Amino acid sequence: MIVSKTKTYTHIKPTKISVAQLFTALKERHKEFKGQHLIIDLSDKINIEIKEILLFLKLSVQYRKNGTSFVLICKGTSIDDLPDELNVVPTFNEALDILEMDAIERDLGF
Repeated sequence: MIVSKTKTYTHIKPTKISVAQLFTALKERHKEFKGQHLIIDLSDKINIEIKEILLFLKLSVQYRKNGTSFVLICKGTSIDDLPDELNVVPTFNEALDILEMDAIERDLGF
């Protein structure tokens, strides 16, 4: 997986591994990303199933509880089929927008 860190977020893009393998790798390296806002970029993956995306639900909830953002980029997925606790967007720019909105919500005490 390719990890790119900026001042405000960490962008993770899988290489030639499956979504399940990426999830396992993230869990194993969880301490490395603690306290960081994560953008997981699955935009190059084709035919991702809902059950694969749901693997990230607990991680997403955990990040929210810790005051950080967790966003998945996944094209062709209906957000109506996913729980509200999971931020899934189709583009990188929308992922950045989610990070900004989450920061505003945290500042307002939500």
